[in-house]
Amino acid sequence: MRIPVKPFVWLALTALLVISAMGQEQPPSTTPRTQNAMPGMDMGDVRGDAEQTREAAKSVNDSMADHDMHMGAHMFMTDLRPPNSADAQRAAQIVEALRKSIPRYRDYKMALADGFRIFMPNLPQPLYHFTNYGYGYEAEFHFNPEEPTSLLYKKTSDGYELVGAMYTAPRNSTDDQLNARVPLSVARWHKHVNLCLPQKGTPIEDVDWQKFGSEGSIATEEVCEQSGGRWFPQVFNWMVHVYPYATDPNKVWAR
Repeated sequence: MRIPVKPFVWLALTALLVISAMGQEQPPSTTPRTQNAMPGMDMGDVRGDAEQTREAAKSVNDSMADHDMHMGAHMFMTDLRPPNSADAQRAAQIVEALRKSIPRYRDYKMALADGFRIFMPNLPQPLYHFTNYGYGYEAEFHFNPEEPTSLLYKKTSDGYELVGAMYTAPRNSTDDQLNARVPLSVARWHKHVNLCLPQKGTPIEDVDWQKFGSEGSIATEEVCEQSGGRWFPQVFNWMVHVYPYATDPNKVWAR
Protein backbone atom coordinates (compact mmCIF):
# COMPACT_ATOMS: atom_id res chain seq x y z
CA MET A 1 0.00 0.00 0.00
CA ARG A 2 1.34 3.40 -0.92
CA ILE A 3 1.99 5.68 2.02
CA PRO A 4 0.76 9.25 1.35
CA VAL A 5 3.43 11.83 2.12
CA LYS A 6 2.35 15.40 2.66
CA PRO A 7 4.56 18.29 1.52
CA PHE A 8 5.34 19.50 5.02
CA VAL A 9 6.67 16.03 5.88
CA TRP A 10 9.01 16.19 2.88
CA LEU A 11 10.27 19.59 3.99
CA ALA A 12 10.82 18.39 7.54
CA LEU A 13 12.72 15.35 6.30
CA THR A 14 14.89 17.48 4.04
CA ALA A 15 15.72 19.86 6.88
CA LEU A 16 16.73 16.93 9.10
CA LEU A 17 18.94 15.49 6.37
CA VAL A 18 20.72 18.78 5.90
CA ILE A 19 21.24 19.29 9.63
CA SER A 20 22.73 15.80 9.89
CA ALA A 21 24.99 16.27 6.88
CA MET A 22 26.29 19.73 7.68
CA GLY A 23 26.29 19.63 11.46
CA GLN A 24 24.40 22.90 11.80
CA GLU A 25 21.51 23.33 14.22
CA GLN A 26 18.89 25.14 12.18
CA PRO A 27 15.36 26.09 13.14
CA PRO A 28 12.66 24.26 11.18
CA SER A 29 11.79 27.44 9.31
CA THR A 30 15.26 27.73 7.79
CA THR A 31 15.29 27.14 4.04
CA PRO A 32 16.84 23.67 3.58
CA ARG A 33 20.00 23.31 1.51
CA THR A 34 19.30 19.89 0.11
CA GLN A 35 22.24 19.81 -2.31
CA ASN A 36 24.55 18.63 0.47
CA ALA A 37 22.55 15.63 1.67
CA MET A 38 21.35 12.35 0.25
CA PRO A 39 18.36 10.22 1.28
CA GLY A 40 19.30 7.56 3.78
CA MET A 41 22.69 9.09 4.47
CA ASP A 42 23.58 8.16 8.03
CA MET A 43 25.65 11.24 8.78
CA GLY A 44 24.38 12.01 12.27
CA ASP A 45 27.92 11.71 13.66
CA VAL A 46 29.66 13.17 10.64
CA ARG A 47 29.34 16.57 12.22
CA GLY A 48 32.03 19.14 12.77
CA ASP A 49 33.96 21.36 10.44
CA ALA A 50 31.83 22.13 7.38
CA GLU A 51 34.80 21.92 5.02
CA GLN A 52 35.75 18.50 6.36
CA THR A 53 32.17 17.32 5.93
CA ARG A 54 32.22 18.65 2.39
CA GLU A 55 35.34 16.64 1.60
CA ALA A 56 33.84 13.53 3.17
CA ALA A 57 30.70 13.90 1.07
CA LYS A 58 32.82 14.45 -2.04
CA SER A 59 34.79 11.30 -1.27
CA VAL A 60 31.60 9.24 -1.07
CA ASN A 61 30.14 10.94 -4.13
CA ASP A 62 33.28 10.20 -6.19
CA SER A 63 32.89 6.51 -5.42
CA MET A 64 29.26 6.67 -6.53
CA ALA A 65 30.17 8.02 -9.95
CA ASP A 66 31.89 4.94 -11.38
CA HIS A 67 31.09 1.74 -9.55
CA ASP A 68 33.33 -0.43 -11.70
CA MET A 69 36.31 1.62 -10.51
CA HIS A 70 35.46 1.34 -6.81
CA MET A 71 34.66 -2.30 -6.15
CA GLY A 72 36.91 -2.48 -3.12
CA ALA A 73 36.26 -2.67 0.59
CA HIS A 74 34.06 0.41 0.64
CA MET A 75 31.29 -0.91 -1.59
CA PHE A 76 29.15 -4.00 -1.27
CA MET A 77 27.14 -5.28 -4.22
CA THR A 78 24.50 -7.98 -4.37
CA ASP A 79 25.29 -11.16 -6.27
CA LEU A 80 23.63 -11.77 -9.61
CA ARG A 81 20.98 -14.46 -9.48
CA PRO A 82 20.45 -16.87 -12.39
CA PRO A 83 18.72 -15.11 -15.30
CA ASN A 84 15.13 -15.94 -16.15
CA SER A 85 12.55 -14.60 -18.57
CA ALA A 86 10.16 -13.36 -15.88
CA ASP A 87 12.82 -11.17 -14.31
CA ALA A 88 13.94 -9.89 -17.70
CA GLN A 89 10.36 -8.91 -18.51
CA ARG A 90 9.88 -7.20 -15.15
CA ALA A 91 13.13 -5.25 -15.52
CA ALA A 92 12.12 -4.18 -19.02
CA GLN A 93 8.81 -2.90 -17.65
CA ILE A 94 10.66 -0.83 -15.04
CA VAL A 95 12.88 0.70 -17.72
CA GLU A 96 9.88 1.44 -19.92
CA ALA A 97 8.02 3.12 -17.05
CA LEU A 98 11.08 5.23 -16.33
CA ARG A 99 11.52 6.20 -19.97
CA LYS A 100 7.93 7.43 -20.07
CA SER A 101 8.19 9.42 -16.86
CA ILE A 102 11.42 11.39 -17.30
CA PRO A 103 11.56 12.86 -20.85
CA ARG A 104 10.66 16.31 -19.51
CA TYR A 105 13.82 16.18 -17.43
CA ARG A 106 16.07 16.21 -20.46
CA ASP A 107 15.73 19.90 -19.69
CA TYR A 108 17.47 19.93 -16.31
CA LYS A 109 15.67 23.16 -15.40
CA MET A 110 12.41 21.21 -15.37
CA ALA A 111 13.93 18.80 -12.87
CA LEU A 112 14.87 21.69 -10.62
CA ALA A 113 11.38 23.17 -11.01
CA ASP A 114 9.85 19.83 -9.99
CA GLY A 115 11.81 19.61 -6.77
CA PHE A 116 15.01 17.77 -7.71
CA ARG A 117 18.11 19.25 -6.07
CA ILE A 118 21.74 18.87 -7.17
CA PHE A 119 23.95 16.94 -4.76
CA MET A 120 27.21 18.90 -4.24
CA PRO A 121 26.68 21.12 -7.30
CA ASN A 122 29.91 23.07 -6.91
CA LEU A 123 32.20 20.04 -7.05
CA PRO A 124 33.34 18.67 -10.43
CA GLN A 125 31.87 15.19 -10.84
CA PRO A 126 31.58 12.59 -13.63
CA LEU A 127 27.88 12.26 -12.74
CA TYR A 128 25.63 14.66 -10.88
CA HIS A 129 22.79 13.33 -8.76
CA PHE A 130 19.65 15.49 -8.91
CA THR A 131 17.75 14.18 -5.89
CA ASN A 132 14.07 14.42 -5.05
CA TYR A 133 13.81 14.05 -1.28
CA GLY A 134 10.08 13.44 -1.40
CA TYR A 135 10.61 10.47 -3.72
CA GLY A 136 13.49 9.34 -1.52
CA TYR A 137 11.21 9.34 1.50
CA GLU A 138 8.47 7.43 -0.31
CA ALA A 139 11.05 4.86 -1.43
CA GLU A 140 11.40 3.91 2.23
CA PHE A 141 7.94 2.37 2.00
CA HIS A 142 7.06 1.88 -1.66
CA PHE A 143 8.79 1.30 -4.99
CA ASN A 144 7.55 3.39 -7.90
CA PRO A 145 9.61 3.01 -11.10
CA GLU A 146 8.22 6.32 -12.35
CA GLU A 147 9.65 8.21 -9.35
CA PRO A 148 13.40 7.60 -9.02
CA THR A 149 15.09 9.06 -5.97
CA SER A 150 17.71 10.72 -8.18
CA LEU A 151 18.22 11.65 -11.81
CA LEU A 152 21.74 11.25 -13.20
CA TYR A 153 23.26 13.97 -15.34
CA LYS A 154 26.55 14.67 -17.08
CA LYS A 155 27.76 18.27 -17.11
CA THR A 156 27.81 19.95 -20.51
CA SER A 157 29.07 23.32 -21.73
CA ASP A 158 25.64 24.87 -21.31
CA GLY A 159 23.99 22.79 -18.59
CA TYR A 160 23.41 19.11 -17.91
CA GLU A 161 22.62 16.03 -20.02
CA LEU A 162 20.22 13.44 -18.60
CA VAL A 163 21.73 9.95 -18.78
CA GLY A 164 19.98 7.86 -16.14
CA ALA A 165 18.36 7.53 -12.76
CA MET A 166 18.91 5.99 -9.34
CA TYR A 167 16.46 4.04 -7.22
CA THR A 168 16.95 3.58 -3.48
CA ALA A 169 15.71 1.09 -0.89
CA PRO A 170 15.81 1.04 2.93
CA ARG A 171 19.27 0.37 4.35
CA ASN A 172 18.09 -2.78 6.18
CA SER A 173 16.46 -4.37 3.10
CA THR A 174 17.05 -8.08 2.54
CA ASP A 175 18.06 -9.51 -0.82
CA ASP A 176 14.50 -10.70 -1.38
CA GLN A 177 13.14 -7.24 -0.65
CA LEU A 178 15.59 -5.69 -3.09
CA ASN A 179 14.70 -8.33 -5.64
CA ALA A 180 11.03 -7.45 -5.29
CA ARG A 181 11.88 -3.92 -6.44
CA VAL A 182 14.46 -4.57 -9.16
CA PRO A 183 15.32 -8.20 -9.93
CA LEU A 184 18.73 -9.35 -8.74
CA SER A 185 19.20 -11.48 -11.83
CA VAL A 186 19.31 -8.29 -13.90
CA ALA A 187 20.78 -5.59 -11.66
CA ARG A 188 23.18 -5.46 -8.74
CA TRP A 189 22.09 -3.23 -5.88
CA HIS A 190 24.95 -1.66 -3.94
CA LYS A 191 25.63 0.06 -0.65
CA HIS A 192 28.58 2.10 0.64
CA VAL A 193 30.23 0.50 3.64
CA ASN A 194 33.29 0.53 5.93
CA LEU A 195 33.83 4.28 5.99
CA CYS A 196 36.38 5.83 8.36
CA LEU A 197 36.32 9.59 8.81
CA PRO A 198 38.69 11.80 10.82
CA GLN A 199 37.73 13.26 14.16
CA LYS A 200 35.44 16.27 14.24
CA GLY A 201 37.24 19.55 13.98
CA THR A 202 40.34 18.16 12.26
CA PRO A 203 41.63 20.88 9.89
CA ILE A 204 40.95 19.86 6.31
CA GLU A 205 44.60 20.37 5.35
CA ASP A 206 45.62 17.84 8.01
CA VAL A 207 43.35 15.04 6.76
CA ASP A 208 45.04 12.20 4.86
CA TRP A 209 42.34 11.27 2.35
CA GLN A 210 44.47 8.36 1.15
CA LYS A 211 43.60 6.76 4.50
CA PHE A 212 40.18 8.24 5.28
CA GLY A 213 36.98 8.39 3.25
CA SER A 214 35.37 6.10 0.70
CA GLU A 215 38.57 5.81 -1.33
CA GLY A 216 40.88 5.59 1.66
CA SER A 217 42.90 2.55 2.68
CA ILE A 218 41.23 2.14 6.08
CA ALA A 219 38.51 -0.49 5.76
CA THR A 220 38.13 -2.02 9.23
CA GLU A 221 36.81 -0.67 12.50
CA GLU A 222 39.95 -1.74 14.35
CA VAL A 223 42.32 0.18 12.09
CA CYS A 224 39.95 3.15 12.08
CA GLU A 225 40.03 3.30 15.88
CA GLN A 226 43.81 2.93 15.90
CA SER A 227 44.01 5.86 13.48
CA GLY A 228 41.81 8.01 15.68
CA GLY A 229 38.97 8.02 13.19
CA ARG A 230 35.21 7.59 13.39
CA TRP A 231 33.77 4.36 12.02
CA PHE A 232 30.60 4.07 9.91
CA PRO A 233 29.61 0.53 8.86
CA GLN A 234 27.26 1.95 6.20
CA VAL A 235 26.35 5.34 4.74
CA PHE A 236 23.40 5.96 2.43
CA ASN A 237 20.63 3.48 1.67
CA TRP A 238 20.76 0.68 -0.89
CA MET A 239 21.02 2.05 -4.45
CA VAL A 240 20.81 0.89 -8.03
CA HIS A 241 21.55 2.90 -11.17
CA VAL A 242 19.70 2.49 -14.46
CA TYR A 243 20.56 4.01 -17.83
CA PRO A 244 17.37 3.78 -19.93
CA TYR A 245 18.91 5.43 -22.98
CA ALA A 246 21.91 3.09 -23.26
CA THR A 247 22.16 1.48 -26.69
CA ASP A 248 23.95 -1.56 -25.28
CA PRO A 249 21.40 -3.68 -23.34
CA ASN A 250 24.18 -4.83 -21.03
CA LYS A 251 24.71 -1.24 -19.89
CA VAL A 252 21.11 -0.36 -19.04
CA TRP A 253 21.57 -1.60 -15.48
CA ALA A 254 24.86 -0.48 -13.99
CA ARG A 255 26.93 -3.31 -12.54
